[in-house]
Amino acid sequence: MKPIIVWFRQDLRLQDNPALRMAAETQRPLICLYVLDDETPGRWKWGGASRWWLHHSLVALDKSLEALGGRLTVRQGSADTVVKELAHQTEAIAVMWNRCYEPFAVARDKKLKSDLEDAGIQTQSCNGGLLFEPWEISTAQGKPFRVFTPFWRTLRTMTEPGKPQLAPRSLHFQVGIKSDNLKSLKLLPGKPEWAKGFDWAPGEQSAHRTLERFLKSVTDYATSRDLPSEPGTSRLSPHLHWGEISPRQVWHAIRRHEEAHGAGAETFLKELGWREFCHQLLFHNPDLPEQPFDRRFAKFEWVRDDRALHAWTNGKTGIPIVDAGMRQLWQTGWMHNRVRMITASLLVKHLGVDWRRGQEWFWDTLVDANLANNAANWQWVAGTGADAAPFFRIFNPVLQGEKFDPDGAYVRHFLPELKDVPDQHIHKPWTAPRPPKNYPKPIVDLAHGRQRALNAFKALKA
Repeated sequence: MKPIIVWFRQDLRLQDNPALRMAAETQRPLICLYVLDDETPGRWKWGGASRWWLHHSLVALDKSLEALGGRLTVRQGSADTVVKELAHQTEAIAVMWNRCYEPFAVARDKKLKSDLEDAGIQTQSCNGGLLFEPWEISTAQGKPFRVFTPFWRTLRTMTEPGKPQLAPRSLHFQVGIKSDNLKSLKLLPGKPEWAKGFDWAPGEQSAHRTLERFLKSVTDYATSRDLPSEPGTSRLSPHLHWGEISPRQVWHAIRRHEEAHGAGAETFLKELGWREFCHQLLFHNPDLPEQPFDRRFAKFEWVRDDRALHAWTNGKTGIPIVDAGMRQLWQTGWMHNRVRMITASLLVKHLGVDWRRGQEWFWDTLVDANLANNAANWQWVAGTGADAAPFFRIFNPVLQGEKFDPDGAYVRHFLPELKDVPDQHIHKPWTAPRPPKNYPKPIVDLAHGRQRALNAFKALKA
């Protein structure tokens, strides 16, 4: 029997994988393929932290397939070329995949589908990454939502997302297919070994263990998610990003516990809704990572301050909660959600640096660097996006630190040079009777930076 190619992308799992299940039901031999495509995305090829995660996730997926008698075929190059060549070489009858929603992926997949079908090869794409397709939720006028709250209300009135599917009980595999060695993709860092502090376990099994742990504490999520020193977040974001677990699986797991966990469960479901909203924004606005959603900001005068950007990326701004967040990012490939907002606000508002420069740094250093979420969240903080916090809403990082890290536990963990600073001065060590000598003074006066931002916004409106 002629084989079917199952093209894995950001769906590195066996359970609730519509494309894999559809292919398995044909009883034909399968070729499970992953292509590292650094050409099609252009500047948005995977960053360093994402590549680290991808390597380990592909190892895990290959082991899962091996347990069923198969293997993962790995190739490198332009994905449309690689898929077409493999389909012709193996005389595949069909190619199946789960959709991606980045603009370059949409354009590539559309062309690939046309080329394959012109060659007599069937194609099938499925929704394996979202609760609903970006075109399925719209306003009463049939237009995409620009504000999250009505989007969320509409989503909640819709029929429940489809129930997750079990992994196929058995798979048949095509034999004799050449695969590149995973090490040849060079996804892991060389020297220096900057990922040595990453404490993640990529892979489908780990994703489900993470979900199970989170379900035990979801009751407190509404409040604990804002405390960076506490394990109050789900830590599911990279697993969702790489598709090691589906949003349907997470949604229905939370819904089963919703009555018992109340506000915490509803708050987390809303976070899944925000993820959907971000993907809808990117799908309908392909230039979201490049251009301000609010076109008024196309002429905004950002500050070109490489010194400030360097201090920010290295966690040496002299603002403890910001520096702790940036060092957490570098050391672990992840940053607490509340601290992401604080660090981004300081860069954009107090320092006046273009949000796109911060977005690029997060893209390279986050293991969960999803293009839709990254772009939409940076624009939200910058005040340039859909349903964004207004530009004149400026986080005071000292007050934020005092509110959400009152005893300085988070700051001291990532800034050991501040371990002896008293609690009342930990978020503004420059006011301590004996300011630490090995910690920098603030690179910006917060009151001055705030006023500069407000003046720039007034000039834009004028």
